[in-house]
Parts: sequence; C-alpha cells; structure tokens
Amino acid sequence: MRLLLIEDEPDIGRQLKSALTDAGYVVDLARDGEEGQFLGETEPYDAVVLDLGLPKVDGVSVLERWRRAGLATPVLILTARGAWSDKVAGFDAGADDYLTKPFHTEELLARLRALLRRAAGHAQPQLSCGDLRLDPKAARASVNGEPLRLTSLEYRLLHYMIMHNERVISRTELVEHLYDQDFDRDSNTIEVFIGRLRKKVGADRIETVRGLGYRLLPVDAGA
Repeated sequence: MRLLLIEDEPDIGRQLKSALTDAGYVVDLARDGEEGQFLGETEPYDAVVLDLGLPKVDGVSVLERWRRAGLATPVLILTARGAWSDKVAGFDAGADDYLTKPFHTEELLARLRALLRRAAGHAQPQLSCGDLRLDPKAARASVNGEPLRLTSLEYRLLHYMIMHNERVISRTELVEHLYDQDFDRDSNTIEVFIGRLRKKVGADRIETVRGLGYRLLPVDAGA
C-alpha cells in the first residue's frame, strides 16, 4: 500500500516515514503544501497523512482543493492545534480522520489500517479471500491456517490484492501502489513476484486476465 506523507518538520517527517516504511507501506514524503498537493493530484495513493500547518499552502487548503477536484483518496490529518474548531475545519474540508500532536505511532498505524480497510469496503480487521487470511496489524498471512513465509514485497503484493480481491488489477496499478515515485515503471518485477506468490498461495488463487491484469479468487482447500 502506498502513502503520501506531507510534513514540513524534518525530524518528524523522517521519523514518520521510517515508522510507516517499517510497517510495510511505501511512502512518498512532501515537505510543503505545494509539493504535497501536486503529488496528491498526479500520483495514485491509497491514503494521505497530511499535516495542517504547512508552508506555501496550508493543509486545509490542500485538502479543499483535492476534494473540489474530485480526489477521493482517504486523508488522515495531523495537527498541533488542539482547538475543536481546527478539527471541524479539517473534517469540513474533507478529512476522514485526524490525530493531534503529539501522538503514539501505534495509534497512527491503527487509524491508517482502519482508514484503508473502510476505503476498500472491508469491515473486519483481518482480511480474507476464501481460506486465505491476512492480518495487517501483525503483517502475517496464512492459507487454511498454515502460515505463509513471504518476503516484504510478496506481502505488500498480497495485501493489495486481498484488499481488492475478485477485482481485476492491472500490472500498472500494482506497480503504482507498491513502489515509490522513482521506481522504473517499465520493470517486469511484478510478473516475477506474481509467479513467486502463486507458488506460495496456490496457482489457482491468482487468475491472469489476458490483456487486463490479475485477480485474486476465493479458493478453499476443501472445495
């Protein structure tokens, strides 16, 4: 899953990017509202973590412009402002959730998991497709109760596919949501990792839709 983090404070930005990366996300970091607004409009993100007190363009203005342009990406706002009016302004601008600084990183991660889950239409904290299960909090997956040993990228690939299971996902979409903005978009890496993932979860679970992409299917071991 790919996130946009917009935070102008260098130390906080580095710490948050490191924590989010360690949690399995791909993170692009913008240092001001102008850069953040541009990235949000031109790159596909699964969610945005947006500080309100930004140079050049403030966070509320960035969010208002995105929503007016029809950008529906889930947004969690960060604010050092404790006044209820600032929180209301953020929600009225189109925010989906907020955190007041200082905050615990675990709470940020939990709110992001919930935000991403809701955006993809999942109500349960653990994701499933047939007897394939994935626990985003623990970053673990299993098939018919048996744990899967996955590399970081295999896990991210499976996470994205199970979030959007039974929908055809193009190779381009997978690349855009699994790698940062500097990745070579012409790479055939996705095909390689789809092949590896098939060997671990079962070839019949990942369907190739010729000319369109891949689809994760619900398959039960006893079926």
